Amino acid sequence: MAKLTQTDKLRLEKLFEMGGGYVLNFSNSSFQQLIFNTIKIDLYNHKYDFFGDSKAKRLRAIWQIESDYNVGLLIKEMLEYWNTNRLINGPEISENEKAIFSDCTATSNRLLGKKDEEIIKEEDFLKKEFTEISFERLKIDSAVIQVLEERIKEIKKGLKNGASLSVVFMCGSVLEGILLGTSLSNMKKFNQSTKSPKDKKTGKVLQFQDWTLNSLIDVAHEVGLLGLDVKKYSHSLRDFRNYIHPYQQMSSGFSPDRDTAKICWQVLRAAISDLCK
Repeated sequence: MAKLTQTDKLRLEKLFEMGGGYVLNFSNSSFQQLIFNTIKIDLYNHKYDFFGDSKAKRLRAIWQIESDYNVGLLIKEMLEYWNTNRLINGPEISENEKAIFSDCTATSNRLLGKKDEEIIKEEDFLKKEFTEISFERLKIDSAVIQVLEERIKEIKKGLKNGASLSVVFMCGSVLEGILLGTSLSNMKKFNQSTKSPKDKKTGKVLQFQDWTLNSLIDVAHEVGLLGLDVKKYSHSLRDFRNYIHPYQQMSSGFSPDRDTAKICWQVLRAAISDLCK
């Protein structure tokens, strides 16, 4: 059972518009998909129907049954959806709603086990300043560097013109490109890492072209090329990049704004900075 107080629930129900059995503007299927993508449970499993069959009642059942972490993670995802939807579609967020949103965010962080100093650390990370991006210190094939530099130009154009979704995808692709290039110039280190992906049948390390971005991030951190904070935020960028699949984006309701794009750009610059050290 998640440790939600009655006050927590009151705020969440108000913000998520749970009166009448509804939850925001979700359909049955879109809400089911968001929950499954976030915490890998099926909203329409019979164990969540003891309060009733509406979306709001099933969400209350999840609060009642699931762990602090799962509920905290789900609230976090729903808050991001709420904020993005309002910024795009309106109406303008009122001061009262901002206060409730802040309190709900604090509830999510508490359930996720985040301490105040960890939250401050996240804010500090996003405020870090980085010098102009340069691939010169990375041991990557020069032909690939030309492609990456062109993509950096596209990212900057996207940030300037508000093409947030394009910025997210391009940042993810550049991150994967520089990590793959780095792995090819550090083959021994990457292959010997305990995090290196292996063929399930033979137990041998996969060829680098078969590595996922997830594995590249984890191994780059383990061999000392990416710091812990950059590893963490790189995985967030990887999650955003996965919405390149239209049906996955549609089912989750993911619609990035300028802030999301700026975060992805910050993560990419931080990763390049670490790899250049």
